[in-house]
Amino acid sequence: MAKKKRKYRKLERSLPVMRANAGGIDIGATEIFVAVPADRDTESVRSFPTFTQDLHALADWLQQCRVDTVAMESTGVYWIPLFQILEARGIEVHLVNAQHVHHVPGRKSDVLDCQWLQYLHSVGLLRASFRPEHAVCEIRSLMRHRENLVQMACVHVQHMQKSLDQMNLQIHHVISDITGVTGLAIVDAIVAGNTNPKELAKLRDHRIKASIETVTKSLVGDYRPEHIFTLKQSLTAYRHYQKLIADCDQEVQQRVEAFQSNDDGPTAAADSSSATSPTAPSFDLHSHLERIFGVDLTAIPGFDVLRIQTIFSELGADMSPFPTDDTFCSWLNVCPKDGTSAGRRIRTPKVKTKNR
Repeated sequence: MAKKKRKYRKLERSLPVMRANAGGIDIGATEIFVAVPADRDTESVRSFPTFTQDLHALADWLQQCRVDTVAMESTGVYWIPLFQILEARGIEVHLVNAQHVHHVPGRKSDVLDCQWLQYLHSVGLLRASFRPEHAVCEIRSLMRHRENLVQMACVHVQHMQKSLDQMNLQIHHVISDITGVTGLAIVDAIVAGNTNPKELAKLRDHRIKASIETVTKSLVGDYRPEHIFTLKQSLTAYRHYQKLIADCDQEVQQRVEAFQSNDDGPTAAADSSSATSPTAPSFDLHSHLERIFGVDLTAIPGFDVLRIQTIFSELGADMSPFPTDDTFCSWLNVCPKDGTSAGRRIRTPKVKTKNR
């Protein structure tokens, strides 16, 4: 429900109105301020709590005021629930960069943020930030979560290596990957109580380049129970995150398989053999991406499956929002700022932006 009525200063307009039905929303963690055109309600600015039922009440009020487009700043993740509710109601939502709002001159100190947003949006001075379609947003959320899981799994691998170093076991310096077949087999045996270097070296896979003598020497150390305990817990945590990553891969696979293709060919069958990286998904992502884009983008030098998947999950397969390579580079913030004075280029600091 709306809170107690307050009196707010009316904003003086000096530019022609381009969007007569525009609204402005200032989002906070516990309270949201909304401004509508002054002629739509006796109280053109209202505040709402951030509970779900209040977000629906906010949407109802906007529709009662005949507001069909609103502007809001991308404040953390607080904007996402309201964005989705308004989008489902058919209200056009412009998610704007806070820097674009604050750099517009002429604002009075006693004007609320929502009033300023409503005014700038109504006169056409705000540009909506890029947001992909809903299906891509689902995949994006899952892939960002998966990336966090991979990072946390890597942290526990580092903890395992630290425990080995504390016992002066050099096995992770002899083999390339402690989480490979040989590494995990040896670590499993150590946490199970086997500390005999010769017996542990017998777990060496035939593909390991280091000789069995070198592996044996690397497993001679000061086995202490406290370090074996920390090694065991780190191994358990690593495998727990591997299970979470596998579950996340299943969710990603379902959505990627259902994504509309640019190619009329059949849906690719899952094939785990296509994984080229220890952190790659457990299904045949390469074939699905080729089906979606209609072309094998991994043929581009420097682009592997995971990199293409990151691009797809952040942008989708439709690049029409970026008509030129210049606009795309500007969105990525990889182009220099064009500052000139009296016909000469001047040094300008790089604008910090975050699109993820």
